[in-house]
Amino acid sequence: MGVTMDGTKQQRRGNTRQRIQDVALELFAEQGYEKTSLREIAERLDVTKAALYYHFKTKEEIIVSLFEDLTQPIEELIEWGRRQPHTLETKQEIVRRYSRALAGAEPLFRFMQENQATVRELRIGDTFKDRMRGLRDIIIDPEAELTDQVRCISALFTLHAGMFVMQDLEGDTDKKRAAVLEVAVDMVTQAHEGARRAG
Repeated sequence: MGVTMDGTKQQRRGNTRQRIQDVALELFAEQGYEKTSLREIAERLDVTKAALYYHFKTKEEIIVSLFEDLTQPIEELIEWGRRQPHTLETKQEIVRRYSRALAGAEPLFRFMQENQATVRELRIGDTFKDRMRGLRDIIIDPEAELTDQVRCISALFTLHAGMFVMQDLEGDTDKKRAAVLEVAVDMVTQAHEGARRAG
């Protein structure tokens, strides 16, 4: 896990567009989205405003592009999941991969949580809800008991909650992430077994 994450970090640093996205997110987190200007983003990057402008015309464009880039793995996961058999292994693998995709998008989710008005305005939330529905449809058995359907949806939300709730718990980030993942996989497994008994 550690290796791939660092690999993508290195890759992101070498790419101007991604450096702009990362620095913008840092500034938004430090001083708030509304208070941050494109000029400040350019200054921190040590590029001219024109160079920044070449990639992004507005702050909104930066956030929307970040959202699209960082949630692309979720889109790919849904595509993959739709082609898989509806087995327990598939569901567990979806939860595992989703956990990894969320880990990569963590700064963006923090932004979304802290800037809900902006998120609503830019309609990012709508796109995200669509992706969540896509995932939900793959891991739910329509014929399952309602409690088991709730367990499946809760598995996804456990991963989301994990990103925020875990900040207050003591312990190593990787260990916390592993614990959250274990609980989510347990829920999906329990739901699957419940559905099998019902079927």
